[in-house]
Amino acid sequence: MPGPRYRIMVVEDDDKLAAILSDELARFGYDVVRAVDPDRVKEEFVAHRPDLVLLDINLPRYDGFYWCRQIRTISKVPIIFISARSDDMDQVRALENGGDDYITKPFNLELAVAKVQSAIRRAYGEYAIAAETQVLWAGELWLDKSRNRVHYQGREVELAPKEFRLLLALAQRHGQIVERDELLEALWDDVDFVDDNTLTVNVARLRRRLKELGLEDAIETKRGQGYRLVVGGELR
Repeated sequence: MPGPRYRIMVVEDDDKLAAILSDELARFGYDVVRAVDPDRVKEEFVAHRPDLVLLDINLPRYDGFYWCRQIRTISKVPIIFISARSDDMDQVRALENGGDDYITKPFNLELAVAKVQSAIRRAYGEYAIAAETQVLWAGELWLDKSRNRVHYQGREVELAPKEFRLLLALAQRHGQIVERDELLEALWDDVDFVDDNTLTVNVARLRRRLKELGLEDAIETKRGQGYRLVVGGELR
């Protein structure tokens, strides 16, 4: 039976193996994307937003251990290493660097698919433990809730707590108008003692910070209603 439409990102510099693996996963109903540039794995991860990563260790510049650590700074998606290295210490390093499983080359395709399915079930299916994700995407803009950092097209800024809470409230309703009262409640516990002009000031500050990322018109003012965040793309 075909699997659900989860997205798998394959990071493998052996084109033949990557193609075979991708075709097999696609046959089981997965949406498969390949990393094009092995020197920009983290950026491609952000662009593709996969639900699971198959990651080779031996890559041209930085190895898979490095890229696993980089992905772990922004996401908890399952990461399965695939490598010709069969030494126990390599498998230990894979787990210590944030990996979830390890497949040794050459491998049976059925085993690889079974490991992917198992990891998907643990992370998203019947065995999943409910947990709040630390990353929220709004178009190409993504918010790291664990560090109050915002990323857009390779740029990054760290926001003040109120700036981040304001942006988060807008991003959670990406593309929709968020009323001023809702935003006031998101920023202050007791809105009865907050001057309405304070929200305007905070929005202006947030706009200046987003401008540092190259976003000048991301927050739209809807007079008499509130504000809307429009970055482009869909909220995920």
